Amino acid sequence: MGVQVETISPGDGMLEDGKKFDSSRDRNKPFKFVLGKQEVIRGWEEGVAQGVPRSSHGHPVPISGGPEGGPGHAVLYPNLAELENYMGLSLSSQEVQQSLPQTPESASAAVSGPSPGQVVAPVSGNSLGALRAEIKPGVREIHLCKDERGKTGLRLQAIDKGIFVQLVQANTPASLVGLRFGDQILQIDGRDCAGWSTDKAHQVVKKASAEKIVIIVRDRPFQRTITMHKDSTGHVGFVIKKGKIISLVKGSSAARNGLLTNHYVCEVNGQNVIGLKDKEVTEILATAGNVITLTIIPTVIYEHMVKKLSPTLLHHTMDHSIPDV
Repeated sequence: MGVQVETISPGDGMLEDGKKFDSSRDRNKPFKFVLGKQEVIRGWEEGVAQGVPRSSHGHPVPISGGPEGGPGHAVLYPNLAELENYMGLSLSSQEVQQSLPQTPESASAAVSGPSPGQVVAPVSGNSLGALRAEIKPGVREIHLCKDERGKTGLRLQAIDKGIFVQLVQANTPASLVGLRFGDQILQIDGRDCAGWSTDKAHQVVKKASAEKIVIIVRDRPFQRTITMHKDSTGHVGFVIKKGKIISLVKGSSAARNGLLTNHYVCEVNGQNVIGLKDKEVTEILATAGNVITLTIIPTVIYEHMVKKLSPTLLHHTMDHSIPDV
């Protein structure tokens, strides 16, 4: 090797004649290297590997091992029995075992279902409700007509220079063609709606042909959908008050999937719930199956959208039917 090292005391490298050839102590900086990477001479590699390093608690930490430090099973942390406690936490083997979930010896290592009372909140997936609630990109063309009274069952509202669907009445031409609360009306009979007032939009619809009104629509640009799974108690983890989400349960499917407070619930699995009492919405949620898709809208947009609409009108005339896929 060229240099024979008799001993390596902490921080110093000494030759046989007592001459110091290196010292990390003099540099006031510890010397660090990775075992097995040939970053130092072979003697250092072997010497360090045969030594027993100690943790910051003063307990020996074997480089490899079972109880005797034999090869094949690396040990990264001090033995719990030696450590006993850490940062005020008891780490004795007995107490650790008591804290672990107990699985019968005959059970499989992979538990497929929750134990009684355990809350599970998996991430979202596909469902029929998600398909009904889908907000499709792009624009679509619909052909709207009027009923025998000359009505479409549609109310519009101007927001930020755009025209939006404010109300779709049940069992009317507007509900039959699939218009929904929050849809943006881009064109009516070839005329761009940008910049129109609410009154002008209603006047254009009123004067249009009773047999066919061609409307270009963008699906609900202010809204978004969130799919959640009920936990073992049948809940998804949010609270509503007068249709608005006011709180979330920590660790619930609602929280994990990104549901937000200060938003109104527009739809449950594609079914419009605007104007319904909280009890009615809760009943719909309870019977909606294990996978639920909510359509939500920010409070500030919602309140502007339903401006001048009475709660009674929303409750009794809004189309609350379950849409077809």
